[in-house]
Amino acid sequence: MKIERFEDLIAWQKARILTKKIYEITNKGDFARDYGLRDQIRRASVSVMSNIAEGFERFNQKEFHYFLNVGKSSCGEVRSRLYISYDVGYIGNAKFTELRNDCIELSKILGKLRSTVEAKMNIKKT
Repeated sequence: MKIERFEDLIAWQKARILTKKIYEITNKGDFARDYGLRDQIRRASVSVMSNIAEGFERFNQKEFHYFLNVGKSSCGEVRSRLYISYDVGYIGNAKFTELRNDCIELSKILGKLRSTVEAKMNIKKT
């Protein structure tokens, strides 16, 4: 399958699902009233999918690689904030584990995509 749009990327699709889940959990209970943490985790999840899209649309392997790095970093931010959300009781163990695993999976996908882009960059150099 040829990737023609950022929407075709599995990484972007999974980031979109993660972002939806983050918005769902941050709309409930005490989480919805903790504006600081709520907004930070939302921005970080949106950043993952936005950086994948922005990098892809640059049509430049080097820039795409850079934006994949930023997206992967934002995925780590989401995961870190999930720990805070769990520790303060905004989410239960089951939801925390689900979302943490989603982040870990997405981070691995981004890492593999980044490696693929890097390999293409190295091939072009030779």
